[in-house]
Amino acid sequence: MAPSSYTLKTAALACVAALALISPALADPPQVVFKNGASIPVSALSLQGTNLVVTGAAEGYTEGQTIPFQTADHVYGDRPVEINQGIALLLMGNQKDAIKLLEPVALAQKASAKIPGNVWLETANALLVAHAVNGNAPKVKELGKEISDSTPAQGIDPIVALGDALLISSSDAKERLNALKDLTDGSQPAAVSAYASFYAGNLLMESKKPPEALDAYLSVPCLFPSGGLILNSAAEVKAASILATTRREEAIALFKSAQITSPGTVLAEEAKKSLESLK
Repeated sequence: MAPSSYTLKTAALACVAALALISPALADPPQVVFKNGASIPVSALSLQGTNLVVTGAAEGYTEGQTIPFQTADHVYGDRPVEINQGIALLLMGNQKDAIKLLEPVALAQKASAKIPGNVWLETANALLVAHAVNGNAPKVKELGKEISDSTPAQGIDPIVALGDALLISSSDAKERLNALKDLTDGSQPAAVSAYASFYAGNLLMESKKPPEALDAYLSVPCLFPSGGLILNSAAEVKAASILATTRREEAIALFKSAQITSPGTVLAEEAKKSLESLK
């Protein structure tokens, strides 16, 4: 029996409601959650000395109100979609557009830089890498200091060494490659090693050494998987491109994995196009 128009209408409304629940427009932005259970969007705060200052009335807080920083407990909420999109653009070689996406996020999230669960650190790391690849040493130095000052560990953050390695002149490819390989020895944070291994793969491809490049790319998801899903996806796309003509089934599996783990980004689009070309 065909469903009634009432049933179809009800189902359609339910579908719309479900889609609304997962719509990015209605996603919860990152919020600073305080020890008393109250919260406020990070974008409505600035850090001034030992206080968080409300920059725009929100969640019952008034503009200009000060909140002791030590009362902040953690950051909770959905990651801005621009982060994944920006990192994907960066890893696909489009640093300019990556920076355009990531800089506003970093600025909006800066007040939460020292609060557990923040998204500022990942964004700032990606920005540092983008500026390093562009050869912008002053910006790399500035971001390196901000990151080092914001992380709990004393001293210079490991991401600074990655920036220094990427800033080595392209005419010294061997020196840059060695500096990147030194960051993949297991002593560095996963994200630093993942970026280093990925860019080492790029250098090896430029040097026409695809077998070594393949090892570098596959090291990202295999040895440093917690470095980030987008890093993993980018490395899988690069590795699959090397394997496409000789080990087709493995290439297809890698392209499919990258497409699943990088939705809504240029990486997913690239993986989709590559899969279609292998049919």
